[in-house]
Amino acid sequence: MKTILICAATLGLLSRPAVAAEPLASRARSALEKATAFLRSISTEGGYLWRYSEDLQERWGENKATASQIWIQPPGTPSLGLAFLRAHDITKDPRFFEAAQGAARALARGQLESGGWDYLVDFDPVKSQQWYRRTDKGRLTEAQAAGRKNVATFDDDNTQSALQFLMAFTKAAARADGSPNREVQEALEYGLTKMLEAQYPNGAWPQRYNGKPRDLTLYPVRRATIPDRYPREHPKTDYAGFYTLNDHTQSDCIRTMLDAFKQFGNRKYLEAALRGGDFLIAAQLPNPQPAWAQQYNFAMEPAWARAFEPPAICTGESAGAIRTLVELYLETGDEKFLKPIPAALDWFQRSRLGPNTWARFYELGTNKPIYGDRDGKIHYRLDEITEERRRGYAWQGNFNIPATIAHFEEVQKTGRQAYLAKRAQEPLRTEAHRAALGREAERAIAALDERGRWISNGRIETRVFIRNVQTLCDYLESRGR
Repeated sequence: MKTILICAATLGLLSRPAVAAEPLASRARSALEKATAFLRSISTEGGYLWRYSEDLQERWGENKATASQIWIQPPGTPSLGLAFLRAHDITKDPRFFEAAQGAARALARGQLESGGWDYLVDFDPVKSQQWYRRTDKGRLTEAQAAGRKNVATFDDDNTQSALQFLMAFTKAAARADGSPNREVQEALEYGLTKMLEAQYPNGAWPQRYNGKPRDLTLYPVRRATIPDRYPREHPKTDYAGFYTLNDHTQSDCIRTMLDAFKQFGNRKYLEAALRGGDFLIAAQLPNPQPAWAQQYNFAMEPAWARAFEPPAICTGESAGAIRTLVELYLETGDEKFLKPIPAALDWFQRSRLGPNTWARFYELGTNKPIYGDRDGKIHYRLDEITEERRRGYAWQGNFNIPATIAHFEEVQKTGRQAYLAKRAQEPLRTEAHRAALGREAERAIAALDERGRWISNGRIETRVFIRNVQTLCDYLESRGR
């Protein structure tokens, strides 16, 4: 019996190390390949949603979705496409490029005539006829086109993320074989052109754009003001065309234009980004509240959006505006982009509710924290609003303000040239850093099931896939691939 036990133990030692002895880099690559193969197997026309039940019978984007739909808004199809491109860049495995190409083609097919994207694309042959696509141009009568949805969305980094991915894909395709897919190239060029058209004379972008020509005399260039009087209850007006900072719309548009300039060298993109920065300067409200609102009407006054989003000073969007102004300064060296910031930082200090805590909204004029609900009224206490709105919106927090202040102060202290040089440096790869990345890679590999799925909360989630792909790629890059 003793001999049998010794032999069994020996066999165990011989079998287990065969797996453990395989280099972590090889296992990381295998995990990337397995996870990508599974995700591609559940894609719709090369595109993806946000979440899937394990049996794939239920699917979601921001809302419940169907098997014929893909989602655009991050972490949707463009975000997955960028993850595939990162894996291809690290491994040079053509299977990852093919996955990215599938996502790019899905976006090209779903692009609207207005140049951007709705939150979703539906490939169902019947349901898809609800939208007026770029590929429908010349095939529909004017009356037919008028009856279809054709509104590009800049909210939530929707259209911008699609264009960012298509730019990255065309660059990767040029490196891979020198001949980017024509369908994708046309979608990118068309989308960037229409995005330029969507920009107002003052440099702002709307939350949504229908692609129709505008009478530019209706949009005079002026500085933001705080009105003496404004509706105290939701007026139920259409805010989709307003000048929009909400959810970092303006910042995401500026970033997209800057990236287009860097990739293609056409100054029209740089000029659009700079006009966007000029709008942010003009949109800063006057003392004693020198910060920014979520959206502005065409008189450049803070305006209502949804019923729980009253005209107000908004801390999150103000922090985003400051970040973008600093980035424009770093890009251009023009100190006009820094001039609005000190007054805004002073307002942050005066408006804190506690250590690193601010309200989301501050009332115009009084600077009191305010809260909104679906009743379309302004509330002064958080406990006055319904449980659904208390849980469904971040009413208090740090809103990235401490990090924004630290970033501005570091740029000022370091100086532009030194800061840019520091940012361009390769990250220091110490053994301790590599070991930490190795531990993270081991966790990602261990969490992958036999089918190539990362299951989180009982669901297949694209955000988890993206995070783990980045982890594995970071590890492989740290080891020299």
